[in-house]
Amino acid sequence: MSRADICVVACAEAFRGDGEILAAGIGGAITVLAARLARLTFEPDLLTHDGVCLLTGDVPALGQPPEVVEGWLPFRDHLWLVLNGRRHVMLGASQIDRYGNTNISCIGDWARPRAQLLGVRGAPGNTRCDPTSYWIPRHSKRVFVPQVDMVSGLGTDRGAFELRRVVTDLAVLDFGTADGSMRLVSVHPGVSVDDVVAATDFELHDISGNVAQTREPTGEELRVLDSLDPDRLRDREVAA
Repeated sequence: MSRADICVVACAEAFRGDGEILAAGIGGAITVLAARLARLTFEPDLLTHDGVCLLTGDVPALGQPPEVVEGWLPFRDHLWLVLNGRRHVMLGASQIDRYGNTNISCIGDWARPRAQLLGVRGAPGNTRCDPTSYWIPRHSKRVFVPQVDMVSGLGTDRGAFELRRVVTDLAVLDFGTADGSMRLVSVHPGVSVDDVVAATDFELHDISGNVAQTREPTGEELRVLDSLDPDRLRDREVAA
């Protein structure tokens, strides 16, 4: 079992209880595997897609085409799902603050940025209309910042619909506090609370109590993961 296995399961847990909505993982193997693992284990009603425009009746391994196609999802219909709250997306972020405002657009002053990134893309609509979670493969002060340089995705203080979970290579965090600020839910095996605090450039919500350890995958989950990702592409996203 690797740190990547733990991260995939932690991401999959974000989809628990979603029912029959589209589970969309964006940005790499971990998020795609999370949605597919959830569907094959504890959340069988989830809708998953091939990464382009096909709703899949089966759950293929990474890089493999589906054998069963349940529907066609052109971009206009995808937007309908987004605008009507029928999609839970797991995004990435170049910066995130204590209220979950995220930046994928630029680093520095937007009028003259030091680095140009992706732009806001679909982050405003996703965060305003749908459950949204985040996968951050490198938990650091460069990402977890006091204030993002530009707001691409809305935080709890700006009207986000529901920010469900933030999973990193170190920990699991959420926004289940009275003021909607980020709190530490669990640390991964081998990681301490101090490790997470040292990698976060803002104060996390009260961590004076006992912080749980992120659960390890079950034997069945590991079997499913190996069938979905026999080449272990997931390990490339997470440092050992």
